[in-house]
Amino acid sequence: MDDTAKRTLIRAAMKAPYLERGEEHDLALRWKDHQDQEALHKITTAHMRLVISMAAKFRYFGLSMSDLIQEGHVGLLEAAARFEPDREVRFSTYATWWIRASIQDYILRNWSIVRGGTSSAQKALFFNLRRLRARLAQGSEPLSNSAIYEEISTALGVTVADVAVMDSRLSGYDTSLNAPVSDDSNGASDRMDFLVSDAPLPDEIVSETIDVERRSRWLGSALDVLNERERRIIQERRLQDDGATLESLGAKLGISKERVRQIENRALEKLRAALVKVNPELQIAAA
Repeated sequence: MDDTAKRTLIRAAMKAPYLERGEEHDLALRWKDHQDQEALHKITTAHMRLVISMAAKFRYFGLSMSDLIQEGHVGLLEAAARFEPDREVRFSTYATWWIRASIQDYILRNWSIVRGGTSSAQKALFFNLRRLRARLAQGSEPLSNSAIYEEISTALGVTVADVAVMDSRLSGYDTSLNAPVSDDSNGASDRMDFLVSDAPLPDEIVSETIDVERRSRWLGSALDVLNERERRIIQERRLQDDGATLESLGAKLGISKERVRQIENRALEKLRAALVKVNPELQIAAA
């Protein structure tokens, strides 16, 4: 909607006649019971000034007034579709909630590329933080940021951390990762350059996890070929972070450390043979 169309819409809305309660009820019944498009048009036209007034309250979020009016009109149509004429409620009272909700949802979706206000508490924080902060700042005694955050968190039922994060978001704007770090960097260093991570890539993590699980299954199967003493020696010498010494194992088993070494070597040969039998590729790798 360009400026000319917006001005035309606003003038038409301001000239639209107000509806008396009886006339409004009759039009609402015609629309609800018979889907009378003319009745719908009269109802919505008469309440466009409400849409414009509501959109004006949200003009400080940096979005086009025309877009806010269009979204408010969507809410107005939603209200007309759901309105129950026999509830003895004026349409303007009912439509106000739907118009505001439609405009607020549009702002949350388009104010930033990072979606915010996903809960009712967060939504209330987003739309009331500036107002509450300005009111507290105008008090007789200046308050620190921490005191202001405490007051706002109590008023809106959110945590102080949530208030601090939202205040930070509202005080800044989205910035492209391809933008230079500073004006005098001449494009030599973008913000993206500082996001490089030394952590493994997701596919590498998955591949390593699969390999570890596969090796564990192979080892568990190969250990079955060992007798009880051989298994104990391998587990305490090779499968623990702090492997037992030959002397300590010999003392536990009542044999010499040389005998422990011989049993260990024989067990390792049996394990190697069992692993190669399960997976012949291991023999090629060992060679």
